[in-house]
Amino acid sequence: MAVSVSAVVLLAVVTFMLVKKGGLKVGHAIVCILLGFYLAGSSIAPTISDATTRVAQMIGDVKI
Repeated sequence: MAVSVSAVVLLAVVTFMLVKKGGLKVGHAIVCILLGFYLAGSSIAPTISDATTRVAQMIGDVKI
């Protein structure tokens, strides 16, 4: 649960920054958000969630 909340916050911040400074149009951002909602309700959602969790774990395991 913590990974998904952190990912949502991170992606929201990135989207906000792209709209403000990166030239991303608000309409494009809305389309991306809608795509996310439709993907969350699809049959591929568990696969995406597992992949995101594994990537987050790999990043967390990196020793600097």
